[in-house]
Amino acid sequence: MNDSPRLSIVIPARDEAAALPFLFAEVAAALDALVSFEVVVVDDGSTDGTWAWLRSASATEPRLRGLRLGKRMGQSAALLAGIRAGRAELIATMDGDGQNDPADLPGMLEAWAVQGGGLIAGLRIRRQDSWGKRLGSAVANAVRRRVLGDGALDTGAGLKLFRRSDYLALPAFDHMHRFLPALFLRAGLPVGFVAIRHRARIGGRSHYGILDRLGAGMIDMLGMLWLKRRALPLADPKSTDAP
Repeated sequence: MNDSPRLSIVIPARDEAAALPFLFAEVAAALDALVSFEVVVVDDGSTDGTWAWLRSASATEPRLRGLRLGKRMGQSAALLAGIRAGRAELIATMDGDGQNDPADLPGMLEAWAVQGGGLIAGLRIRRQDSWGKRLGSAVANAVRRRVLGDGALDTGAGLKLFRRSDYLALPAFDHMHRFLPALFLRAGLPVGFVAIRHRARIGGRSHYGILDRLGAGMIDMLGMLWLKRRALPLADPKSTDAP
């Protein structure tokens, strides 16, 4: 493809060789007639056949690109690498385990256009996770809403949509993907949510547990609270350069 696509879909993946072929096919089915796109899969230290599949599939599919991190860096670092590599100004992110349904992307694109930019995030309904994972997520979301006041019922859904330039202007830190609604609001940008489907994993296993959300998450939240309280006031366009 010589022309830049309209949409870059960034997928962080660790040991997701079983899910990625099906996921790319579903993305193509959902978007082929709607928008030009590319899929950027970031291999975050996989030990299965993820990288082998990416090399083979991208050799014959120009809309698929693979990046391989030098070592395991975590979801936020993988997302940042993929977003930086994306050729489109409009970015969608998606989990690599198949739990997000690409059929939800057209609705998110419409919601983003109606909102006029900012962040559109998925709100998972009828989650197909273990009770322990749902409990940990519910507690973490409730604490985060109370502390940060972002009004977000669900920040853990991987399906999100935003401008590349808006994301790259945010302060970057590990686990920042869990705080995107608060970060976009801090930047003065609108935030909206769209109900999305949630499916069982196609293969592999989850790399997160309750302690990941309640332990490290509390430290991250304190840092996020500091960022929010130290945010500079937004510039008033009426008080820029004098005539």
